Amino acid sequence: VSFVANCADQFEVDRLWAALLEGGQESQCGWLTDKYGVSWQVVPVALYDMLNSPDRAAAQRVMNALLGMVKLDVTALRKAYASS
Repeated sequence: VSFVANCADQFEVDRLWAALLEGGQESQCGWLTDKYGVSWQVVPVALYDMLNSPDRAAAQRVMNALLGMVKLDVTALRKAYASS
């Protein structure tokens, strides 16, 4: 079983990440396992818009950036989306 926690902004990502990670273990791409062994992916909702963009090159840049992250960074994802 795993859960996705959709977050409105980076502040919420950071807050939830810290709370869930306490006693747990982080992974990559926004995934972590809490102290009870439950898997979570902490996702900023802006990520969905970027990945579902009709601009497939921008969406791919976002995916490439995401794959290199542990905790997701909204600013870095937006920067990847906007770069050419």
